[in-house]
Amino acid sequence: MAGQNVISAEKLKELQYRMNLEAKRKRQVKSGLLICGNVIFALMILAPLLYAVSIAFMPSSELFTLDLNLVPKEPTLNNFIQALQRIPLIRFVLNSFLVAGLITIGQIISCSLAAFSLHFLDFKGKNVVFMLIMATMMLPGEATIISNYLTISGWGWLDTYQALIVPYLTSAMGIFLFRQFFQSFPMSLYESAKLDGCGNLRFIISILLPLMKSAIGAMAVYTFINAWNMYMWPLLVTGSDSMRTVQIGIGMLDSVDSQSLTLMVAGVVMIIIPSISIFIVGQKQLIKGMFSGAVKG
Repeated sequence: MAGQNVISAEKLKELQYRMNLEAKRKRQVKSGLLICGNVIFALMILAPLLYAVSIAFMPSSELFTLDLNLVPKEPTLNNFIQALQRIPLIRFVLNSFLVAGLITIGQIISCSLAAFSLHFLDFKGKNVVFMLIMATMMLPGEATIISNYLTISGWGWLDTYQALIVPYLTSAMGIFLFRQFFQSFPMSLYESAKLDGCGNLRFIISILLPLMKSAIGAMAVYTFINAWNMYMWPLLVTGSDSMRTVQIGIGMLDSVDSQSLTLMVAGVVMIIIPSISIFIVGQKQLIKGMFSGAVKG
């Protein structure tokens, strides 16, 4: 009987070892399939971008042929050099950085203060004001672009930085994002600070600001990318090369000759580098900030 018990125990251990090994193999196969699926899906999404980068390094003689040239046979930097020589691209990039940066800073300040008022302060019609702000999100930008243009023109701001920046110094999306983030803070925190003699501005700077890094990071990434990619409004209010942004400047590379396509793609590749870099650096803050305040407890 003792021998049979020993054999049974050994068989049980061997059976358990085989089951663990089989489970490990299944997990490895599942992980491998998921990785392969993600790689294939990523390549499908990145295919247009990768092909654009390939065209940027491709001579125009290789692009306009009957052969399917996905990769340049003779890579060249001539497209980038000619793009920089044909238009003042550096000036356009600096303009876009200045406009997008100031819009980002302005929206962070204005939206955070508005959200603070709508959450922590108690006044009549607070919910109505918030509903009206949210209602503006249903209006497309094209519905207000004419009135905004007439206002800017009446003030004599056409072809200036003020025309590019001032109309976008606040946004309903930013107010909503910060208000949802502030809702994760208990009202007792604000009331305790008020009892200790802490003013509203000091409360924001000393207490809320250190805790708002995720929301500020998400707002900064979202706002900067949107401001960087603006096209219609800068096209309307700017007329000189000294005030144009990159999205308008790239269109100046388009012409009737066949070489313009490679030049334009090279310009596009250069101007998407900043926005992609900012998104890669701030993607964790963007995701964390978007979901902050969504779960309470």
